[in-house]
Amino acid sequence: MTIEPGTQAAEVSVYWLPLGAGGHVVRWNGRLYEALAARREHRPAAGLYHCALEVLVDADRYVIEMAPVWATHATGRGVVREGPVGLPWLGRFTAFRYEIRRWRGGVIPDAAAAVGSPYRAGDDIGRARHLLDLVPQAPLATWGRDELGTGEMWNSNSLVAWLLARSGHDMTGIRPPAGGRLPGWRAGLALAARQTLTARRTAAPHLDGRPS
Repeated sequence: MTIEPGTQAAEVSVYWLPLGAGGHVVRWNGRLYEALAARREHRPAAGLYHCALEVLVDADRYVIEMAPVWATHATGRGVVREGPVGLPWLGRFTAFRYEIRRWRGGVIPDAAAAVGSPYRAGDDIGRARHLLDLVPQAPLATWGRDELGTGEMWNSNSLVAWLLARSGHDMTGIRPPAGGRLPGWRAGLALAARQTLTARRTAAPHLDGRPS
């Protein structure tokens, strides 16, 4: 979709990228992880996916993705936050740090390998703008750990799910490609639901008329 300058239009799209599409090490580590997880959960192994967002608002296009800081050396890639990978203290080393990008005019690495993409998640301009505003507020949980008590580790899929849910997009129809799985997705949904509930409780007055 192309949005002409001066128009009030938007589009939010999800790209499903096979885990490790650009690197053999990540791909084989992902397969090993999924094989062990499937065995533990007594289910068939599934293909693993990593997702990224593309947001078009008022003729501007943004790529939103969470990735290792060393994954690209492109300048001006819109980094708004950084966090640790594996263990909190490891974040002092570049090899164990991730970045969250809100990259105007950016690119999605390995977009050519995306499956069933782009998936159109919404076209409401208010929600799209809200999503963009939320990116610098994203949680900086340790990648690969469940520090937030959601029952699932936090990762790049968690970020995308959190952004979509917190910005009010309909999550019911968003699914990975057939036979695929999104590790971390439920963590983002769980945190968004928790924060939304907390916000509603805080905003609601007590029955006796006093503020919360």
